[in-house]
Amino acid sequence: MIVTCVHINVKPEAIHEFIRISTENHLEAIKEPGNLRFDFVQQADDPCRFMLYEAYESEEAAAEHKSTPHYLKWKDAVQNLMAEPRKGVKYYILQPNDRTKW
Repeated sequence: MIVTCVHINVKPEAIHEFIRISTENHLEAIKEPGNLRFDFVQQADDPCRFMLYEAYESEEAAAEHKSTPHYLKWKDAVQNLMAEPRKGVKYYILQPNDRTKW
């Protein structure tokens, strides 16, 4: 199992649009086979900063996410809303190691 935390800094004037577009992406991503979690969060002390917590059963399932129509639409739509390029950091899931615990 693999997790990617994607850190995103959005332009202040683009926050609402970014939330709308990212919510659409979230709602489709959670339907993907191999998806365990797809959380979309906003930093409490800085409303311009967001994180996507993407948990997948395998590297292959995570890679497949990047070829879905909803991801490609999201990637294109948010490009000009970000204050800087997004940064993804990958992690291996150690616990829970039982998928039924997700």
